[in-house]
Amino acid sequence: MADPRFAVGDRVRTSTVDPPHHTRLPRYARGQVGEVVDVQGAWPLADDRARGFTDPRVEAVYMVRFPAADLWGPPGGHWVQVELWESYLEVVS
Repeated sequence: MADPRFAVGDRVRTSTVDPPHHTRLPRYARGQVGEVVDVQGAWPLADDRARGFTDPRVEAVYMVRFPAADLWGPPGGHWVQVELWESYLEVVS
């Protein structure tokens, strides 16, 4: 596995793809902008494991936080944190 693409403090946007198979990217977080708060090492991609791949991709996993109001509307004032694999994320410019 290459070095993690993102670092703590980076702003990222989640993918909007709705794959026809299992994914650990929750629907409520798709297309949302969040902030990386932790890099949790590299782990086999859960999507690949659920599909029975014998050699799943290994990717960096990040703890990303999102303002709760951005996900579900007001009232806000708190955060939701989600563990996300690198392939679910893109750079926010």
